[in-house]
Amino acid sequence: MIVITGATGALNGATVEHLLKRIPAGQIGVSVRDTAKAQHFADRGVRVRRGSYQDPAALLDALEGADQVLLVSSNDPGADAVSLHRVGIETAVAAGARRILYTSHQHTGLGSPFIPARHHAATEALLESSGVAWTSLRNGYYAHSLDWLLGPWHEAGVIATPADGPVSWTERADEAEAAAMILADERHFDGPVTLTASAAVTFDEIAGLASEVTGRDIRRVVVDDDKWMAEQVAQGTPEPMARFQLGFFQAAREGHFAGTDPLLGDLLGHQPRTVRDLLAARTTA
Repeated sequence: MIVITGATGALNGATVEHLLKRIPAGQIGVSVRDTAKAQHFADRGVRVRRGSYQDPAALLDALEGADQVLLVSSNDPGADAVSLHRVGIETAVAAGARRILYTSHQHTGLGSPFIPARHHAATEALLESSGVAWTSLRNGYYAHSLDWLLGPWHEAGVIATPADGPVSWTERADEAEAAAMILADERHFDGPVTLTASAAVTFDEIAGLASEVTGRDIRRVVVDDDKWMAEQVAQGTPEPMARFQLGFFQAAREGHFAGTDPLLGDLLGHQPRTVRDLLAARTTA
């Protein structure tokens, strides 16, 4: 059995949908905080059980009989993510899983200005010492993040953000499909695997793409870090969240998200979706 945690979230929920196209529903289990939100899976024959990293006993029950477990990374900026991930790993081991998969991020590192990269690096070290086979899905930076990182560019005609660097913006739906393929395939990837779009672009280039898809002049303006932070807080963003977002720009201009890898396209059998695709979808919606 394959058990997916966080299956009512956008990423792992989509992974379950793709798995249902590849293997019988009876071979899939999900661990969710609220089973009512996963009723659509239960109705199709998926085993639905309550479980979370905050409740190891319930999680152990949710992972019962799992051959493979896909652990979703915590997306709560205020949580002790590494401790939560430790619970997930230890519980998967206790449940007898022969392989643990984990939704990580490209360019992990304990010294990164991007806080999740530190959490992922520490979690991968825990996986390495777990004693079971593991696969870390180092996903490219999720392209839907542009919806808030770019600001109100469509209305204002301006992308005003701190200095950045090339980022291999990757569609979350493509990552979900690739995860399902890796889970269902007899080929196993050991350790970290990088799943990114085929190209990395800067915000300057995104402004050019936005101009092309809208037929308007979308300008790029670089804003000082401190000024940008102050503007975000003044607009109602909590300071810790604004600082968290600033860490992305700092890591990007250090080149942390510039890497690309052909594996995602190879798995999908076609080129991953691009930033142009996302901007065009947002423009026509």
